[in-house]
Amino acid sequence: MIVDVHSHIYFPEFENDLNEVIERAKEAGIISIISAGIDHKTNMQVLELAKKDKILNSTLGIYPTTAMNISEKELDDEIRFIKENNNEIIGIGEIGLDFKEANTEEQHKKQINAFRKILTSLESLDKPFIIHSRKAEKECISILEELNIKKVNFHCFTGSYKLAKKIEQNGWFLSIPANIDKSEHFQGIVNLISINNLLTETDAPYLCPKGKERSEPSFITGTIDKISEIKKLDVNEVKKNIFLNYQKLFYN
Repeated sequence: MIVDVHSHIYFPEFENDLNEVIERAKEAGIISIISAGIDHKTNMQVLELAKKDKILNSTLGIYPTTAMNISEKELDDEIRFIKENNNEIIGIGEIGLDFKEANTEEQHKKQINAFRKILTSLESLDKPFIIHSRKAEKECISILEELNIKKVNFHCFTGSYKLAKKIEQNGWFLSIPANIDKSEHFQGIVNLISINNLLTETDAPYLCPKGKERSEPSFITGTIDKISEIKKLDVNEVKKNIFLNYQKLFYN
């Protein structure tokens, strides 16, 4: 009952051994690997990938820098594409804001306008939104609160603990990546936030727990062990709680 709620296993890093990666995930007890699209090309890829194995699921998204660099028509077309494929996906993302990659006020504004349009256009699909919020955590939370968005997961949240508590208070989720072993920040998040608001992810191929190696879904087992250690809960209890959170967010 282990889940990887956010990955990019369609990236070139997996093209030579994807079948083996999936098998290792199964052997580790993973029952769901969610691949997140970031633009039209990758949205097409994750839809195709999901046909490969029953443990593979998809979310379709428009990454903040993608939204910043496409036309209004292209944004509208991608929103329409997501609506058309609503029955093939279990979430929308990744979407959000990334002010690390936006250097001007104009770029900030374009990202914010696109984020708002995506949320208001797709909320009626009743799917969870997977949020990327690098260097714009406060702004993402504010917009989501203003629009009264209910189903939310903040992936790889690197904002302050105060903002993490606000996410918890809103009934949203935070997914913890596999590099938690070497990240005091994510260890702190796990210590602070209720088990009822936590999920597990890899962001594979990124955020590997083993130095410069490629991350992959099977590494989630290490995250479960670390959460168990921090929370002083039995490993099976952690698995059960996070699986229930997964069901609540993606299938409720």
